[in-house]
Amino acid sequence: MRTIVRALSSLTVTAALAASAQQQPIVLHNATIVDGTGSNARQHIDVTIQKGIIQSVKPASLKPPKAQNVVNCTGKTIIPGLISAHSHLGILINNADPSPSAYTTENVTAALNQFERYGVTTIVSLGLNRDLVYDLREQQRQGKLGGATILTAGRGLGVPNGQPGLNVAPDQIYRPASPDEARHQVDELASHHADLVKLWLDNAHGKLPPMDPAIYKAIIDESHKHHLRVAAHVYALADARQLVNDNVDILAHSVRDQLVDQAFTKSLLQHNTWYIPTLTLDEAFYLYATDPDVIQSAFFQDAAGPQLLSKLQAPDYASKTLGTPQTAQSQKDHAIAFQNLKTIYDAGVTVAFGTDSGAVPGRIPGFSEHRELEDMVTAGLTPLQAITVATGQNGRLLQSLNPKLNVGLIEPGYSADLIILTADPLMDVRNTRHIDAVYHQGRLIPNPPPQN
Repeated sequence: MRTIVRALSSLTVTAALAASAQQQPIVLHNATIVDGTGSNARQHIDVTIQKGIIQSVKPASLKPPKAQNVVNCTGKTIIPGLISAHSHLGILINNADPSPSAYTTENVTAALNQFERYGVTTIVSLGLNRDLVYDLREQQRQGKLGGATILTAGRGLGVPNGQPGLNVAPDQIYRPASPDEARHQVDELASHHADLVKLWLDNAHGKLPPMDPAIYKAIIDESHKHHLRVAAHVYALADARQLVNDNVDILAHSVRDQLVDQAFTKSLLQHNTWYIPTLTLDEAFYLYATDPDVIQSAFFQDAAGPQLLSKLQAPDYASKTLGTPQTAQSQKDHAIAFQNLKTIYDAGVTVAFGTDSGAVPGRIPGFSEHRELEDMVTAGLTPLQAITVATGQNGRLLQSLNPKLNVGLIEPGYSADLIILTADPLMDVRNTRHIDAVYHQGRLIPNPPPQN
């Protein structure tokens, strides 16, 4: 049944895509807007959308506009669609089971539709993609496929017999054994017009061989020759420090082995390195055992799906999870990640937003992005700061990957990617879950998630 619903949703979106070129203006009337720039909320605003683009943002007229399509947003707040700069596709079946056969059009499309329904209108699929992703991206560009807009790092480059230690097909990852092989594989990514390059280098707490520095230096150098930015999977401060010195563009995770120091934050600033904290990464290993109330909401359950929910509600799930050494390590890593985010943000480093959603069970497309906002606020950011990182700030990052992509702001000329909320997210960031409607490229997305 879930597959049928997703297929019907995809057909509906595709039909809407075909009709969008003839779209009459839509006026979202008398809303409060949080525009993604970091500015304070503005009240009594009319947002006019036409042909998928925000046409105007101006004070609301005293009388409702006479346009055919007027949506009364009195008492509601509009924010830009959320952007995940670190997510994954085609690793899990039904959000629950890792499988090397998961990277199919059906599974990837289902995930894209779920992201979109939850207001995550653009994602970067940061590695572990089959080359199928390029076809799907092209279908989106031609208006033949709905779901969250895809940017992709293609397969990405890992370590032979090392990271990433996930159950994926061989054609979802490159594992170069030499600098020359790494350069050839980067050239292949460039031939597919990948949006960026991803590498994994750490040793998984000493359990796996690390990447030879000569290899990751070759990856960075060759990528930059193709004008491609490089994102690195990191854990340890020593690795992150070296990567920044070697001109990596994006740290795709938090430093979690120790607290960062002023020298490191200064280096991030000097090199203009982006930092994606992915706070939900470690939390997903234990959250549903330590805080079982999380899984009681319809907002969560709709995203998780019955297969994952069954696993999380098993009688022995909590005891098994809390009894593993991994849980204690993940809790420690999570706490350090929180402290490091606040230090790095306060230092003025460019922080981006991502969750690693789709990589393992518990990191759930759509839900994890709203949870990440909550975690960022717990770490010390204000709701306005967290929402700005997830929208306008991420939009700047994505525009550096694809200059034609204008997303993340509620401003004229930007893609009409919008979430209408029935509660104020600046009072409580968890109110981003009170989704009344989602617009993506000016299309009203059917079947928004339950609000409770």
